[in-house]
Amino acid sequence: MSNYLSDLAARVRAAVPSEIEPPADTDDLFVLYAILVRAKGTKTSLSDVHDAWSGWIIQKGMQHKSLVPFDQLDARTKSEDDPYLAAIHKVARDLGKNT
Repeated sequence: MSNYLSDLAARVRAAVPSEIEPPADTDDLFVLYAILVRAKGTKTSLSDVHDAWSGWIIQKGMQHKSLVPFDQLDARTKSEDDPYLAAIHKVARDLGKNT
C-alpha cells in the first residue's frame, strides 16, 4: 500500500548504499526512519536511529544484545547505524527538512 510514509521509507531505503544489507523484513523499520526524516530532518542523530531500531526490535518481539541505550554501545556497534543516518540526512536535505 502506497502512502506518504511508505513512499518516504522507500526513498530512505534507496539512499542506503547498495553494499549495506539491512536485516530481513525491515519495511516497518524504514517507516520509522521516514518518521525521523519528517520529525527531525537533518537534526536526526545516531541515537535517534538506534532508538528507532530498538523500537522495531521490540515490536517484532525480539531480543538483541544491542537493545540498550545508545550511550552504552561500543563504538563499532554505534557506527553500524552510520549508513542509515546518512540516508535519512540525504532524504531530509532533498526534501528541505533542515530542521
